[in-house]
Amino acid sequence: MVFSSLLFLTVFFPLFVLGYFLLPGKINIKHLYILTASFIFYAWGEPKFVWIIFFTTIVDYFLVKKMNSYDDPFKRKLFLVFPILLNVGLLSYFKYFNFFVDSFNQLGSIFDFPLIKVSQIVLPIGISFFTFESITYSVDVYRRVHKPLDKFWEYQMYIIFFPKLIAGPIVRYHEISDQIQDHIHHDHFHNRLNGFIRFAIGLGKKVLIANVLGRQADEIFGLSPAELTTPLAWLGALAYTIQIYFDFSGYSDMAIGISRMLGFKLPENFNHPYISKSVTEFWKRWHITLGNWMRNYLYIPLGGNRASKERVLFNLFLVFILSGFWHGAGWNFIVWGMYYGLFLVGERILIKKGSLDGAGMRSYMGMFYTFMVVVIGWVFFRLEDLPLAFKYVHKMFSFDFSHDYVFVFQEDFFFFLVAGLLLSFSTLNSRIDRFQQKVFEVGLYRNELYLFVLLGIAMYFICLISLSGGLYNPFIYFKF
Repeated sequence: MVFSSLLFLTVFFPLFVLGYFLLPGKINIKHLYILTASFIFYAWGEPKFVWIIFFTTIVDYFLVKKMNSYDDPFKRKLFLVFPILLNVGLLSYFKYFNFFVDSFNQLGSIFDFPLIKVSQIVLPIGISFFTFESITYSVDVYRRVHKPLDKFWEYQMYIIFFPKLIAGPIVRYHEISDQIQDHIHHDHFHNRLNGFIRFAIGLGKKVLIANVLGRQADEIFGLSPAELTTPLAWLGALAYTIQIYFDFSGYSDMAIGISRMLGFKLPENFNHPYISKSVTEFWKRWHITLGNWMRNYLYIPLGGNRASKERVLFNLFLVFILSGFWHGAGWNFIVWGMYYGLFLVGERILIKKGSLDGAGMRSYMGMFYTFMVVVIGWVFFRLEDLPLAFKYVHKMFSFDFSHDYVFVFQEDFFFFLVAGLLLSFSTLNSRIDRFQQKVFEVGLYRNELYLFVLLGIAMYFICLISLSGGLYNPFIYFKF
């Protein structure tokens, strides 16, 4: 079940919100209600994998609690290793086992090795996200950043809390630990209405922009290289660039909005990444919670910026290879991670030398350079067939303007493509930027609040109409 499905919008979400608001204000009752709803939410799409979350949360909770009872460093490390190995092991098995077997078989076909035959392993929904959150719980308690939770069901709720379960934001334990107990004090009229407005904005981004552009992008990326022309290849890449941003950021908006309605404050996941003036800045604005996780639980333990210059560059490159691999079990994701790793290492070297200092990277040329890098990068993310991805990029720069193949665009494609581009760069206007910060961070009050609630209700029903009229409603990060 995803937030933009008719089932969620017409049944699950209204019933959940109504039930939650009618419950007595006792926090234990609220927690059990949220936990029950979260298990139903997950089980609706993957009933056979509920046991994985249930089993891992039991093991993690008691091992970490035991770890926290020790002062001896060796024992603490020992009890840290067990839950990490458990979670990384499960992620490796479900997400990467088939990839390694397929890669070995491809190598075996070249050197005449015996092939390994295994059945395809189904990937549990959201495993990449809740695995990282399980790890951060263990590490944060080990580092004594925060004490462990007192009650088992509170830990389960942290892991399986349905707004963030499928696609994040990736919430580090210390960011939400205190909220688990005091969120009920922030469950009030102002947060409920502002949370609904945030949810409606995200729903509109997903349904009205991402879905329209995604349908066209799928058709263009589905063409053979012979059918592609240079303009068509660029249009497909641009459509996917806007689709993935509005798809994923829209889902994050909905998750943050639902959480705010319940009194939780989840971390922001996007900050208009396409206005970035360097690739380094882009990765501070795109999937922010993943970047924070990688920095705090991988880059810094590897030595971070404290190591030698060469080691710092290696650490940076390695982190982005692993970040690419986290996104998917395919060579295209590894290449995508290497692609960004090279740009980030290159920028780090040039900035140190002073080549990128001054007005250059702060100008619109820096923004244009970054956007082009990102658009090309999304091709490798989109096409799992790596040779096909290289052919697609080659077509983008082949200056092929032939008309042998006539492609028919949908009537509303160019309107929503332009709308998506304008909205992606809208915060270059300082007034729009300030108003968005007010809506997303502070919240609206009085007349503005009631006006936007009405607009949010209208957006909700427009999206329902749009969804009821078609079957195309993918979610890109659903499979990660």
